[in-house]
Amino acid sequence: MGLLILGGLVGIVFLVLLFWVIGMYNLLIRRRVDCDNAWSQIDVQLKRRYDLIPNLVETVKGYASHERETLEAVIAARSRAVAVPGGDVAQRAEAENMLTSAIGKLFALSEAYPQLKADANFRQLQEELTSTENKVGFSRQHFNDCVGRFEETRQTFPANMIAGAFNFTPRDYFKVEASAEREAPKVSFR
Repeated sequence: MGLLILGGLVGIVFLVLLFWVIGMYNLLIRRRVDCDNAWSQIDVQLKRRYDLIPNLVETVKGYASHERETLEAVIAARSRAVAVPGGDVAQRAEAENMLTSAIGKLFALSEAYPQLKADANFRQLQEELTSTENKVGFSRQHFNDCVGRFEETRQTFPANMIAGAFNFTPRDYFKVEASAEREAPKVSFR
């Protein structure tokens, strides 16, 4: 009779342990799926951004055709960003930072060309791109939040044992690498 009770207790402990492992594994899977979904949301916004840029460049060409270097820099930065493999967060972040910088220079041209600044098509494209940039920023933040939750779950005890046993690898944050982009912009009203 005592052996039967001991066997039942061992069985119950085994079942509790099994359900705990399954629960931790499923939690890690949910966190990983959240990261993948957040990354795809960044891709959606970046695709929209990539689609707007050629129209913006064409509009600027009509007014500032001799600003070829700036226009070519935007086109080259866009091409580099589009060519980055989908899952490489570090390369994507670097390419996107370069593209953001090039777009900033393109928008600065409008200050030198009042007719361009007054063009309705340019203003509309600029507003759409600004809206898209905001959405990209929110998507990056959401992605980084998801990565943070995944990493917290993956690294804390006892989930880290399950993560290690089932090979849940670390995720990279979407970071701004250029120190100049971390600085607050300088605004001057003259």
